[in-house]
Amino acid sequence: MGTITTDDGTQLYYKDWGSGRPVVFSHGWPLNADSWEAQMLHLASNGLRTIAHDRRGHGRSSQPWHGHDMDTYADDLAQVLEALDVRDAVLVGFSTGGGEVTRYIARHGRARVSKVALVGAVPPLMLKTDANPAGTPMEVFDGLRTASLADRSQLYKDIASGPFFGFNRPGAKPSQGMMDSFWMQGMMASHKATYDCIKAFSETDFTQDLQKFDGLPTLVIHGDADQVVPIDAAGRAVKKLLPHAELKVYEGGPHGVTDTHKDRLSADLLAFVSN
Repeated sequence: MGTITTDDGTQLYYKDWGSGRPVVFSHGWPLNADSWEAQMLHLASNGLRTIAHDRRGHGRSSQPWHGHDMDTYADDLAQVLEALDVRDAVLVGFSTGGGEVTRYIARHGRARVSKVALVGAVPPLMLKTDANPAGTPMEVFDGLRTASLADRSQLYKDIASGPFFGFNRPGAKPSQGMMDSFWMQGMMASHKATYDCIKAFSETDFTQDLQKFDGLPTLVIHGDADQVVPIDAAGRAVKKLLPHAELKVYEGGPHGVTDTHKDRLSADLLAFVSN
């Protein structure tokens, strides 16, 4: 564990576990590197080097007022990879982190990267537009912003107890531990960073960025019961844009599959990295 300092003076906290081929994880909103702990432990225990940083304004990283956009997130990731001299990496992005990884490829190329995995990821575009009718209406994201300003602690509790882990579905067995972890990670992040990030993950169009993958081995994992980033506008849309990608659909999987389906996800990532 340690920190690096970016060109604009932001300190980014990171974990660096194990040794071997590097697997670099980018987390979702409003979380931090801790959200990947199950996958990091499993892969590091199987001969791989696992790295995850807290995005600027999140977790244990510093809380700058500026830079809460996908271009800066991608540039921060580039500086993490450079500082740690990461090569032949497998990049794994969950939700917002999937956008970060995708924008990284578009802005910084593939010299340090050999494979990419997108898990419940936001690309190609979350927002509903005339060209993206399967997307989520702006009113939903405006509602998130309003709720964040009104009582963001309660917002995170509502998300965790409802759609994120699918605990609002019939027959679900809620885990207080998962809900508490989500809330705690969210409250570690800066109010400004989490507020601005709503625009970053919802309105950034990654359609052109995905074209830069061009044959790069890509694994797409998405739950077909994802209420946060619906599979038709995300995972299945990525598959259409990248016919070479492998799409694994987790039947009944909610958004937070890193926890609810952690064993299956860890095994699938290990197989993908190892092949």
